[in-house]
Amino acid sequence: MKKIEIQGKTGHSQIFVGERLKNLASYLDQKQVVIITDDNVAGFYEKDFPKAHVIRIGTGEGVKTLKTVEGIYQQLIDLEADRSLFLLGIGGGIVCDMSGFVASTYLRGVDFGYVPTTLLAQVDASVGGKTGVNFMGYKNMVGVFNQPEFVICDPGVLTTLPQRDLISGFAEIVKHAAIADESYFTYLEENAAKALALDPAVLQQIIYDSVMIKAEIVNRDETEKGERRKLNFGHTFGHAVEKTAGIPHGESVSIGMIVASLLSMNKNLLAEKDVDRLRNLLTLFNLPVGIEADKTKMLDALARDKKREGDDIYFVLLSEIGRAVVEKITLAELERVLQSMP
Repeated sequence: MKKIEIQGKTGHSQIFVGERLKNLASYLDQKQVVIITDDNVAGFYEKDFPKAHVIRIGTGEGVKTLKTVEGIYQQLIDLEADRSLFLLGIGGGIVCDMSGFVASTYLRGVDFGYVPTTLLAQVDASVGGKTGVNFMGYKNMVGVFNQPEFVICDPGVLTTLPQRDLISGFAEIVKHAAIADESYFTYLEENAAKALALDPAVLQQIIYDSVMIKAEIVNRDETEKGERRKLNFGHTFGHAVEKTAGIPHGESVSIGMIVASLLSMNKNLLAEKDVDRLRNLLTLFNLPVGIEADKTKMLDALARDKKREGDDIYFVLLSEIGRAVVEKITLAELERVLQSMP
């Protein structure tokens, strides 16, 4: 097991990579503990949960709403949960985002922690202190920054993931390497097959490296005023793909990374060979690298993005594998790249 720490203005967070879900009780004191999870996770792992009241929510982006949050508030009130409450999210990114948001707003804030059960959540959603819900169809429109007390990343729970959910996590892993560490990118190129086969040693190393990259960035820029924007590589356009095409987050980010790399090449920042390396690595992880949905609808969704400023939008680009830059892109530049894609 390895420990990574995040020292943020909103709190101190400890991330334990390689710890086991079955050891969770040792991280909890005598506070009132309430667990938030979803039906799928409960079906596999509720037997391993510590003794606590369990609130189940449904699955999918459709439940990540203020209405669901209201229902959780009501159950906490019915339990007479006070400020000694410790809220524990056990599940994927949706469960983590919502648990953190509820904990940050119930009684003006109670302590909380996560046990992410998807690869995507272990390397992304559970790390960094972003919480939130969707609103009126806009992703993560309502939320706050707040650090969990702890995050337990147990690679063992990933064996029950459907393959499509697993590869979504690898998109975020490729993203971390692409923006911050060329040697890590090379490691992924050399070990993609083992990673997909859930080789324990490779998987734990990948989770640790990705979490370390994200934690180091968050420690320098917790509330996304500057450097943390680099973690949005692939996400600006990826969110538009996710919203309009309805494909999973990781697959959408994969397409977004290709779009961003082509924008980078068009601006003479990134060599074509590096675009090819990125495309090839995503393909090794069975991730999409082309657009099959309506590009016009995607552009319209992007025009409504919260990062837009007038006719420009902030985009994370690459100057080389392992180095990201943030620049403004016009919607016209983006449209030209989309028209050139298959």
